[in-house]
Amino acid sequence: MIVEICVDSIDSGLIAEKSGANRIELCSALALGGITPSWGLIERAIQKLSIGIHVLIRPRGGDFTYSESEIELMLADIEMAKSLGVSGIVSGALTSDHTLDIENTKRLINAGGGLPFTFHRAFDWIPNKEEAIGQLDGLGVQRILTSGGCTKAIDALETLTSWNRNYTTTILPGGGINSSNYLSFQTAGFKEIHLSATKIIDMGEVEIPMNAPKYLVENGHILCNSEEVSIICKGD
Repeated sequence: MIVEICVDSIDSGLIAEKSGANRIELCSALALGGITPSWGLIERAIQKLSIGIHVLIRPRGGDFTYSESEIELMLADIEMAKSLGVSGIVSGALTSDHTLDIENTKRLINAGGGLPFTFHRAFDWIPNKEEAIGQLDGLGVQRILTSGGCTKAIDALETLTSWNRNYTTTILPGGGINSSNYLSFQTAGFKEIHLSATKIIDMGEVEIPMNAPKYLVENGHILCNSEEVSIICKGD
């Protein structure tokens, strides 16, 4: 069974490889659910690691409904990642009602120029998941990263197993998988699993907080407040 570890640093990538991981999903800001890593992080990971590197392309945290400018940024980031020599792309887009955004997802896939494409856990927000599996299969998606619509993949094991048996697209279980439950997925016949396997390195008390928690928004996204800026800039 292929073990994919989601990492947001070179150090974590090196640990994952040394510990036996077959592949990493490289991102930044795991606390936001992962966003697109920098050019430097991708380049250095490729230089230092010998295992497969799939790169997450996600311009921000929050929801998965993107403006045209955000899609254009994602397309540029895929081109960048492809030019650096990554072995796969992890991305996807939804409409405002959380159905699959077929056209924009197709654009993201095409930008990869044939690189293996994983549709990420935005899939778990889609109401009709079985319909979406068929749509993604038709688009040529190689795998779908999903917890089966549950917070933890283990709680949807029966559903995930059914999808894995009945569809050609690879189902990549992810979400709460760890050393205490991974064997359940191996026994169920999954060829791959996805996990972060993280631990917290406590550096002591923070002297001056950076107000990070207020930016952790799951059901929307952060945007510049024009009224606030105008008041300050115009001195009103």
